[in-house]
Amino acid sequence: MSNRFQRPAVMGIVNVTPDSFSDGGVHFEPDTAAAAARRMVDDGAAIVDVGGESTRPGHEPVALDEEVRRVVPVLERIAGLPVSIDTSKAEVARRALALGAELVNDVTALRGDSEMVDVVAETGAGVCLMHWDQTEDVAEVWRFLDERMRFAVDAGIDEDRIVLDPGIGFGKTVQQNFELVRRLPELVALGRPVLVGFSRKSSLGRILGDREAKTGPLSASVAAAVAAYDRGATILRVHDVREHVEALTIAAAVAG
Repeated sequence: MSNRFQRPAVMGIVNVTPDSFSDGGVHFEPDTAAAAARRMVDDGAAIVDVGGESTRPGHEPVALDEEVRRVVPVLERIAGLPVSIDTSKAEVARRALALGAELVNDVTALRGDSEMVDVVAETGAGVCLMHWDQTEDVAEVWRFLDERMRFAVDAGIDEDRIVLDPGIGFGKTVQQNFELVRRLPELVALGRPVLVGFSRKSSLGRILGDREAKTGPLSASVAAAVAAYDRGATILRVHDVREHVEALTIAAAVAG
């Protein structure tokens, strides 16, 4: 994954769901989702992340058959594009990888389905391991991601195919989300590419003064992505690809 994703790499979000926190229902129809994925790649996305189950706070779990029904038609329509599958179900990952996905984005860090680690190991796919828990400090996130990475490697997953995600917005306070970005170099020191997904998160709206914000504006999303890149993030997971690609291209030029 280090060679696959050159900093800064943008991952475009394609939520094939009716209830995602920011774009629920927008890409629910397969043709619409496929068109969005192709547009994101045209706009400079290194990969598009297709998911059929919302992970917003309070989301309703989706049955396996329904998640397959949502994502497979989209994956069939975008065969040949660089794709990751956002799922914690091994069978969904297996189907997606057979249709050309190259990365499994598992928000449970291989804890949600005992068969997931074998699917990833056997197929040689990449995997993104995310921290999704309440936490006291960044050191706890570091320890968790290090432990999950060791688990994955011991189970036969090549360390070079692992990406780490601190889980911005998943079980963290507003202050903790920003601290994670501020102290990102501590996670980068684990030696694997770090993915940051701050796009449209409610913490952005709340830090701007709206205590009841459910999402954050594009301007704040771009600022957070640039800050994360500046602190070592390799992959920025975003909804608005073109704007992030442009901003990150300038940030990279300034960094030299």
